[in-house]
Amino acid sequence: MTAQKRQHRGHGAFTLLELILVMVILSTVLAMAAPSLRGFFGSRKTHDEAAQLLALTQFARSQAISEGITYRLNVDTNDRVYWLTSQRKGVFEKLKTEFGYVFSFPSDITVELEDVDKDDDGMYFAFTPQGTVTAGTIRLIDRRGLVLEITCPTVTESFSIVEKEQVDNRYASKYNR
Repeated sequence: MTAQKRQHRGHGAFTLLELILVMVILSTVLAMAAPSLRGFFGSRKTHDEAAQLLALTQFARSQAISEGITYRLNVDTNDRVYWLTSQRKGVFEKLKTEFGYVFSFPSDITVELEDVDKDDDGMYFAFTPQGTVTAGTIRLIDRRGLVLEITCPTVTESFSIVEKEQVDNRYASKYNR
């Protein structure tokens, strides 16, 4: 009976050789998958930035209507930042809420603006108490060529995110090709 107990105990453990073999297989699989995961996280950053911009436009529009004052989404492509302001006593001031931060674009994303309003303070999208907005586009392009547009086609519509592809130095809808 003692021999049976010893034999039973030996089957429950792994040898060092088996553990090393499993580690080698796992390392090989991870090494093969790593390049594709790098691209995933890069495009996630672009999608997250687009979602944040969209949230700011929705907030600015709803606040402009509910408070009866003009809001602006200001964009500085040189310093690669954007922020919200509201008009108080004829002057645009940064918000004193969590939406009042100055947000930075990631360094590996190119930013392009289309049909944006301009004045001495810079470029912006205006949100009025009547519910209208500057019709325009913020285009985010990552290093892999992913193009996301945060766009508002007309003054009465809301902003939305549209994924595009760059074809012959033009941007085409990814899903209409």
